[in-house]
Amino acid sequence: MSAAVSAARRLGRTRGAAGASQVPSTAGIPRHSRRRKSVTIAYESGQGDGAEQGATEPQRPHWEPRDWQQQLERIREMRRNRDAPVDEMGVEKCYDSSAPPQNKVKYIKQTTAILKQKYGGDIPRTVEELVQLPGVGPKMAHLAMNIAWDSVSGIAVDTHVHRITNRLKWVKKETRYPEETRVALEEWLPRDLWREINWLLVGFGQQTCLPVNPHCNECLNQDICPAAKRPRGIIRSLQSNKATSAQQQPGAEP
Repeated sequence: MSAAVSAARRLGRTRGAAGASQVPSTAGIPRHSRRRKSVTIAYESGQGDGAEQGATEPQRPHWEPRDWQQQLERIREMRRNRDAPVDEMGVEKCYDSSAPPQNKVKYIKQTTAILKQKYGGDIPRTVEELVQLPGVGPKMAHLAMNIAWDSVSGIAVDTHVHRITNRLKWVKKETRYPEETRVALEEWLPRDLWREINWLLVGFGQQTCLPVNPHCNECLNQDICPAAKRPRGIIRSLQSNKATSAQQQPGAEP
């Protein structure tokens, strides 16, 4: 019996030694070195179970102009009749009317030759290829993608869209060129609105928000437009109300 007990004790000591050998010793290592460093991971797509469970990428706070949805709805109301020049001219009038006539003829000849030789008489299917054609800029490229290929590749920004979005403060800071305006708009405007925004604002700019002497008194947005030129009667009324409020003393009788 004593032999069996001795054997069991030896086996226990052997197992204990084997287990101890698998655990690295921390003796002699400074205490601060044994601590794990904390690493913050903001977001890593495609890792872990989050992507498989439908988790979405955290949305960064993005800027939106004040009152833009209300302004847009009112512009839609003003464009409800579809009676602006842009509504009657059609696609054949989408060219740049400010370009000299001789340049237009030259561009048309060059472009038709390229289309026949390189694209079999069709037009390119990408913005990158379209802007390589003579006389075609970003505005026309995005219009062509929308009209010809039914593809929304970007916002077509012409002088009307450029002018009106700056007046409405739909850009964080004032832009000087239409292409700057396009980039600024696409940063915040929902993509499902990109298709209609050109048509809406071009007609609105032709009828109401004119380059010179805009018809602010006819605009439904005159009370929420930063650039609105309000009638003198309204301005005098506002000034009078401010003066009256300034003269009132706390606790005064009404």
